[in-house]
Amino acid sequence: MDVLYFAWVRERIGLPRERVETEAQTVRALVEELRAREDRYEMAFSDLSALRVAVDQRLTDFDASIAGAREVAFFPPMTGG
Repeated sequence: MDVLYFAWVRERIGLPRERVETEAQTVRALVEELRAREDRYEMAFSDLSALRVAVDQRLTDFDASIAGAREVAFFPPMTGG
C-alpha cells in the first residue's frame, strides 16, 4: 500500500510517500510497525493525538481497518478560514 505523509510529518520522516508491505490490520498496527523502523518514524508518530489519518481518502481513526486498503495518509489537523 502507499503511505503518504503531509506537512511536518513529511519533514520528520523525510519522504512525501512510500510503498509499504505490511501485515498490519489496523492503522494503529501500521503505525507501530513504522515506529519500529527508525528514530525518524518514532519522532513523527510520537503523539498520535496531533495527527489525523485517512484510509483510501476517507478520514478515519487509528483503530480503522486497513485490510485491502490502497492508501493511508497521515497529516496534522487542519483549520480553514
